[in-house]
Amino acid sequence: MGAAMRRIQAGNVLSAFGLGFTVPYLYVYVAQVRDLGAGTAGAVLAVFAMAALVVLPFTGRTIDRRGPLPVLVVAALLASAGALAMGLAGSVPAAVLAAALLGAGTAVMQPALATMIVWCSSPSTRTRAFAMQFFLQNLGLGVGGLIGGQIVDKTRPDSFLLLFSIEAAMFVVLAVIAATVRMPKAPSIPDAMPENTEAKARGGLRSLLGHRAMVQLCVLGFVLFFACYGQFESGLAAYGTEAAGIDPAGLGYALAANTAVIVLAQFLVLRFVERRRRSRVIAAVGLIWAVAWVIAGYAGLGHGSQTMATAAFISTYALFGLGEAMLSPTVAPLVADLAPESMVGQYNSAFALVKQLALAVGPAVGGPMGAALHGPYVVTFVLFSLGITVLALKLGRNLTAVQDQPALASKSRIVARHRPEQDKVEATA
Repeated sequence: MGAAMRRIQAGNVLSAFGLGFTVPYLYVYVAQVRDLGAGTAGAVLAVFAMAALVVLPFTGRTIDRRGPLPVLVVAALLASAGALAMGLAGSVPAAVLAAALLGAGTAVMQPALATMIVWCSSPSTRTRAFAMQFFLQNLGLGVGGLIGGQIVDKTRPDSFLLLFSIEAAMFVVLAVIAATVRMPKAPSIPDAMPENTEAKARGGLRSLLGHRAMVQLCVLGFVLFFACYGQFESGLAAYGTEAAGIDPAGLGYALAANTAVIVLAQFLVLRFVERRRRSRVIAAVGLIWAVAWVIAGYAGLGHGSQTMATAAFISTYALFGLGEAMLSPTVAPLVADLAPESMVGQYNSAFALVKQLALAVGPAVGGPMGAALHGPYVVTFVLFSLGITVLALKLGRNLTAVQDQPALASKSRIVARHRPEQDKVEATA
């Protein structure tokens, strides 16, 4: 990685660390520590999610017109203000306003960072750059949650003020690091600098909706996030508790297994994935997740021992982690490769919006089903996983050979570079 990419990846770690540091404890903080009630805590979490849905439709065009770097700096400072305000919030309006600032700021960071990765990478290095981003994000979330859990104490409100103050400081550090990044004019997107794109970025939504492959990828992305990430802490957790009798410690082991598989397998999987067609890799993820849901069905609907049920449930989360490791170097780079030179930010923001919608709808649908309709819940998400496979194969038919398999581009460049020397030798002979 060059100096710019190292700073960008450091920004990825800091943004993930900040989120993992406080988000798991927002409900407890608002409902119990500030004694504002469960209803207010639910409203704060809803505002945190809705703020992202409000700002993301406008983020992409701003990134393409002004560049991702100033957008990232502003978003980091906004998130810092929201975190500090949350630590000081003692009333319902203050908590809701702080959640809006924090949610909006953290939502804008992701497409800005993704666009910076695109600008600082080439098609041949982009797959590994996004794999590194995913690895560092999971590492940051895990470490942040672990350290945050050691700091918080429900009997000491000052511990939460310290927690949010540290998060605010992390976002300020992120803004400072981002401000030091010198963005190159990457050869892969020579026309993507802001001074060349203001006119071309107008009417971008219409152009995006007319791009069949991107629309298919957005539909596929919604199903991916709905069937996996949207179930982790809602439907699947409720199903495991109610149907499989998994205790909180077992659920913690399952989440740890998911993170461990991602961290340990990411770069081993990368070597397997980067030489294969992206559409087929995503299709394989659908099959892996279908198996994961079948195993979850055994955990909750089988008649084995509690130990076997717990082991099966942990295996489900581990298989989800394997699929995530396969998706990280596949989906995000594909969004970048589909984007026209002047619309990289808008494509990244559109996909981030789709992800946020899936994460909002997933718990609302999966939570009640997982808690009460155990059999239909498992069958539904087995079918969703198989749908991922079908959608991925259909998407592959609308991708160019290089978009589907970027390794072909590097092979063609090597042949083109060495062909003249070969011809010269043959002529001399």
